Amino acid sequence: MKKEPVRVCSVEAPCKINLHLAIGKKRADGFHSLKSLFAALSLADTLRFQESDRFDKTGCLLSMVWDDAEAVSVPLKKNLIYKAVSLFREHTGYKNGLRILVHKRIPAGSGLGGGSSDAASTLLALNLLSGAGLSIGKLREMAGLLGSDVSFFLTGGAAFVSGRGENIKPVKTPAGLWVVLVKPPYPSDTAAAFALLDQARACGTASKGKYSGKSLSMKELIRALEDDPHTWPFGNDFLPVFLTEKSRIEHNSFSKRINDPATGVYQIILKSLQKAGASFSGLSGSGSCCFGIFSDREIAENAVVSFSGQGNFAKLTFFLAHRAIPVLE
Repeated sequence: MKKEPVRVCSVEAPCKINLHLAIGKKRADGFHSLKSLFAALSLADTLRFQESDRFDKTGCLLSMVWDDAEAVSVPLKKNLIYKAVSLFREHTGYKNGLRILVHKRIPAGSGLGGGSSDAASTLLALNLLSGAGLSIGKLREMAGLLGSDVSFFLTGGAAFVSGRGENIKPVKTPAGLWVVLVKPPYPSDTAAAFALLDQARACGTASKGKYSGKSLSMKELIRALEDDPHTWPFGNDFLPVFLTEKSRIEHNSFSKRINDPATGVYQIILKSLQKAGASFSGLSGSGSCCFGIFSDREIAENAVVSFSGQGNFAKLTFFLAHRAIPVLE
């Protein structure tokens, strides 16, 4: 019997930043409502899927190679790629063995959505590789089961995102701008960050100052995005909490370190980005990666050099106007 040819699919899984992030109250389902401007960036992980007869049905070998990103060990069954494969098999009956190689460039615990993007790209790649032909609507249903940010990466570009992340309205992607990412040498724990925010709000210490995600409507946010970055009114509700000593709680090392007024890591990075020539600077998600928006590439490149070293992750990237596109090799 003639052996079937090996089928391979590869895909670039881009990261994202939150240009604006306003967090609502905790919902009955345990999630928080949000109003945010998401924007995909060119910095991406590369995923390669190969159907393999080396495995029994439903077998999956997942290997990761870490580049600029710091290596992080995640148990296989907790990895979002593995979860996406299992969910796709469950919904389609796809049983072919798989060998998956992931080239990681997006640092974990950074607020850049690397895990969510990998999961979305996995759904897109398997949909093509298997020939299942699921609609984008069906893929979104599956994405919602994997995580709040996963659905966005099925759309990509830039978008106003609300609800727990399932409501996505594509908007015009900023053009002619460069993005400098700066992540200090430690990750952020998302669950701990939300707990810190909830605690600060319960104690009345959650500031609505300079860095907060101001109460702007969807129309106001989208309109502002079309203006010069110098005038962007965007904020992030986590930042005032991270920068306020009174909001400190002792439940993990992350909260202690970020809220140490003697350290003020985020504030230092944001101000340094502006001094380096950024038109706008902010924090992505619940951290720990900050970003600066630049209109001049050379100035942005110089900023990357100035932030490199001392364990920092510093990278020059740009806005990406499309979602991940899987390709059959």
